[in-house]
Amino acid sequence: MSPRHGARDPDGGSEEFNESAAPTLPAPSSSDDGFGNFGVYEGYEDPPEGSSGRRRSRSGSSRSDSGDDGSGDGSSSTTSRRRPRSRWQRALIIVLVSGLVLGGCAVGAFYFLTDRYLGNIDRIPDPFAAIEESDRPAPPSPEANGETPLTFLLIGSDSRDPSGEGPPSDRSDVIMLMRITGDRQQAQFISIPRDSWVSVPGYGLNKINASYAFGGPTLLIQTVESVTNTRIDHFAAVDFAGFEQITDALGGVDVRVAETTRAGGVTFTQGINHLNGEEALVYVRQRYGLDGGDLDRVQRQQNYMRAMLSEVFRRNMLSDLGQTDDLLLALTSAISVDETLSNTDLVGMAYSLRGLTQNSLNFLTVPVAGLGREGAQSVVYIDTARASSMWAYLKEDSLAIHLAEFGNDLLPETPD
Repeated sequence: MSPRHGARDPDGGSEEFNESAAPTLPAPSSSDDGFGNFGVYEGYEDPPEGSSGRRRSRSGSSRSDSGDDGSGDGSSSTTSRRRPRSRWQRALIIVLVSGLVLGGCAVGAFYFLTDRYLGNIDRIPDPFAAIEESDRPAPPSPEANGETPLTFLLIGSDSRDPSGEGPPSDRSDVIMLMRITGDRQQAQFISIPRDSWVSVPGYGLNKINASYAFGGPTLLIQTVESVTNTRIDHFAAVDFAGFEQITDALGGVDVRVAETTRAGGVTFTQGINHLNGEEALVYVRQRYGLDGGDLDRVQRQQNYMRAMLSEVFRRNMLSDLGQTDDLLLALTSAISVDETLSNTDLVGMAYSLRGLTQNSLNFLTVPVAGLGREGAQSVVYIDTARASSMWAYLKEDSLAIHLAEFGNDLLPETPD
């Protein structure tokens, strides 16, 4: 066998190590732990006869048993015992190494997730920074065995609707609160009609969606917090331009229509209608030709959202990675969130909501007193007394158990 070079001699030089001259090690004993513990001689105090007192490591380097730093002559009057590693030490090493490997896979999966999906989400400059803390409602109390409830302000910007006032980015056609309960087992979606006649801070009485045109997300948040006495934790905006892609990624959605209507060249017949992306966009936009006008459009928006989520639950899309991939790409490309909501926050929130089911989602509209006109504008008047009860339950995180009090405000099985 060819000599191995590179072993260190006690004087710091190099020496050739001839493996043929190395002592023969005894076979491993029956007490060997199965993890390759062959460098330990069974029950010895001195090295095998003929050994110079050094043991060769697996790398072929020479090591002194005297425990010195290699500056001595390699001899010792007392040879140190080397104890075999115990089973638990070996197991610990394997667990730690495995943990590092698996942890590396988890980190890789996280970065794949954030790059492929969450990296598509646009960030909105912090809309809360300019709001005085003293002007904001107090946050709800956390549940005894849960987390603090989360409240999102969701808006939909119908940037392709040519009839709206102002540039596309200034219109807020859908205004909705999404409350996630502290136990993460319930979610309530509460729509506020865009024509609701409310007090806009600094501007007086106006339609609620005018606040978005006047001051963007910050003023809309201030207005909604003032109207609802509910603290907003995060802000999210969905551009309807991506609405079609989300629908088509689901393969279309079934919605139930109360009576036959026609809009945008599409006829919605009474009963179940299977809508593709383009048809769904016409459905949620329609207001004219509906008896309730803006209120009926709000219910259509909720009806479609309910149908879309039902489709996700029904088909168990989380088990179909191909379909889920298309849906997540479409959804994340159409949504923007405030910059205080990090990708890590989004992943954590999504994981905490894994217990949600179709039956744990509730859709409501803020209680309405009636419709009217303010000058040339058609407006919606909020029933402040009944709405105050809704906001109080929301603050206590108990709306889910008081839904019966708002039967007229719940989304019906088949809205107009």
